[in-house]
Amino acid sequence: MLVIVRGAGDLATGVIHRLYRSGFKILALEIEKPSAIRRSVVFSECIYNLEQVVEGVKAKKVNDLREIEECWKKNEIPVAVDPVGKYIEILKPQIVIDAIIAKKNYGTNMDMAPITIALGPGFVAGRDVNIVVETMRGHNLGRLIYDRGALPNTGEPGDIAGITKERVIYSEKTGFFKAVKKIGDYVKRKEILGYIDETPVFATIDGLLRGIISDNYEVKPKFKIADIDPRLNQYDNCFTISDKARSLGGAVLEGILSELHRKGEEDGFKYFGESF
Repeated sequence: MLVIVRGAGDLATGVIHRLYRSGFKILALEIEKPSAIRRSVVFSECIYNLEQVVEGVKAKKVNDLREIEECWKKNEIPVAVDPVGKYIEILKPQIVIDAIIAKKNYGTNMDMAPITIALGPGFVAGRDVNIVVETMRGHNLGRLIYDRGALPNTGEPGDIAGITKERVIYSEKTGFFKAVKKIGDYVKRKEILGYIDETPVFATIDGLLRGIISDNYEVKPKFKIADIDPRLNQYDNCFTISDKARSLGGAVLEGILSELHRKGEEDGFKYFGESF
């Protein structure tokens, strides 16, 4: 059963990894220059490095249908540059997941597949997609929504060890970024993490550098470029899928299975063990 996932960043990777491990055939679609900062745990990184392994699962950048098929034969995840979703029209998947996390809809709709699911705000369940998944941290994280949209974006990062906005660093100018520190490094407040052209970018708190944007990426003002985890005993977290991403992966899996069950009952037969 083919699932096409729009996006292969931090949260999308949690979804892709969960579905892959559950036996689904996956194709991920990305933009030409992904901007994920948790680069050690995102499949979108293979757009730059040609391949990426996250917790034992390998993804590869592909350029055409032949390369997509080759990946599937090798039990790998193909990732294609396709921001408009042309492969959705070509391959006609049974399931489409919008995991771009753009806080708005870049064209995902219920005509794309029998089952459509979107993560976060920007979508209305029953109008744009079959199911919306709540992405806001808290009591309702991962809740499946069938009749409205997700909670609006607050613009404030989630709380880690009592710290929210201070742990995420944004660009103050336009320019090309060059890192000095790498993911997993311990950094201290006011230490230089990198440069935007000749302008230094400083750490805002003490902690572990959990994410930092790719070298030579052109950033603009208010663009997210780094993430510091204040918990010094959480080094392994820099290189594993986050709790939030895993929660959303489980929610999407639940949404798919519940839709398959519902559609199977409506059509008078079971989908499990049958061709869609």
